Amino acid sequence: MLRATETASTRSCHRPNPPFRPRVDGLLAVCLLLAAAAPAWCEDHGATTGDEFDQGYWVEQMPDILSQRERPAVFNRLLGERLDELLPQLMRETGIDMWLVLNREYVEDPVYFTLVPQPSHAARRTTMLVFHDKGEGEGVERLTVNRYPFGSLYESAWSGGDLDEQWKGLAEVIAARDPQVIGVNVSRDWPVADGLTHGLHERLMEVLSPELRSRVRSAEDLVVRWFETRSASELEIYPQIVAMARKVIREAFSNQVITPGATTADEVAWYIAERFAELELPIWFQPSVDVQRAGQECDLQSPFCGVEGDTVIRRGDVIHTDVGVCYLGLCTDTQEMGYILQLGETEAPRALQQALAQGNRWQDILTGNFETGRTGNEILARTGEQCTDEGLICSTYTHPIGNHGHGVGPTIGMWDNQGPTIPRGDWKLYPDTAFSIEGNTRTPLEAWGGQYVVIKLEQDAVWDGERVWYIAGRQTEWHLVR
Repeated sequence: MLRATETASTRSCHRPNPPFRPRVDGLLAVCLLLAAAAPAWCEDHGATTGDEFDQGYWVEQMPDILSQRERPAVFNRLLGERLDELLPQLMRETGIDMWLVLNREYVEDPVYFTLVPQPSHAARRTTMLVFHDKGEGEGVERLTVNRYPFGSLYESAWSGGDLDEQWKGLAEVIAARDPQVIGVNVSRDWPVADGLTHGLHERLMEVLSPELRSRVRSAEDLVVRWFETRSASELEIYPQIVAMARKVIREAFSNQVITPGATTADEVAWYIAERFAELELPIWFQPSVDVQRAGQECDLQSPFCGVEGDTVIRRGDVIHTDVGVCYLGLCTDTQEMGYILQLGETEAPRALQQALAQGNRWQDILTGNFETGRTGNEILARTGEQCTDEGLICSTYTHPIGNHGHGVGPTIGMWDNQGPTIPRGDWKLYPDTAFSIEGNTRTPLEAWGGQYVVIKLEQDAVWDGERVWYIAGRQTEWHLVR
């Protein structure tokens, strides 16, 4: 089952309480208790609090991973909670009392797979989901208008006849409920909210009365809020998922995998990819590993300093990886740094330790500017100004994370644009949003003749409405290869 392995030390832990804390049913509660997800704020014999806790706590041992057969039950319980508790809240917040998610096989709406129980690999013919908010205290009615049922999460409102009769059935379902605002997934700016195809949109308008057609509008805000908001139970299990990614990085950046002078960057990257395949954890992009070393200058206008491919990893090198996996409908995005010890060294040089500390300071500056209601562009501007005031050379390109590795919500900078991102950077920050705290700092090294080392960090975290907590810790010490 999903359970993290505790270290030998005794810890007293306190998890922040997010504003959204829905009811957890008995079966899901059992699952979550077995998960034993460690909280974000822990005290180790009274020594550490906040995001300062030991990075190794989360990666000492690999959390147990559910089999492919066991995963759908947990996913579906999480989905049931989101549909019961979160969806009504978001529909009322965004002013939509009926939401239509219309799909055809091969061109499913991006939101479709976050709404239907698993296992599900495609829409069946034409699949119509209808969500109708019956009002405060009444809940949201969840209906299907298609030939194939979805079980207990949805009530079938139509299940027979040909395609023309199906569209007629949808029109009747809508007319009978007389919604004031009908949300459909069309959007110019958010791909995840633009899932209604042109053909389906035309067909919908054909079957609606003129009065109902006038009530159709974009469900863009609802879709973005649905994707960006994490439920209480998702936040309970997220630490183990991120810990899985961090554990594989820890394995890869060790003598278990790297022999200085022999192993190439590409071989380490493929170890990571194959390790995730062995664990049956899908990757959402190909892992990468790159090398920085003295005499190997890089373009200071690009964050992608470092050489990949068949570069042999040597003593004194700085290495970096970028990995991302998905599990139980939640994705990770993680970048960490390693150092290859010179003969006779037992720790990274002081200058590299200071460089990593500057990277952590950039993280603190960024997350210190999180505030509910601020836009991504406002957070970015404040972070840049503070970095400049403190003499840090920093670049911020932080994004939400969740059902996708590159999630939706407030964009906080882009690697190729440290100014406003329009319009996604104008989205406001909401509680219970997970982020990949991604960016870099640059520090000149005297031992490298003044050449810059680029500290590229990406650690997953949550804004709970009051503070940012790292989902499975953050890197504060170098991974060392001896």
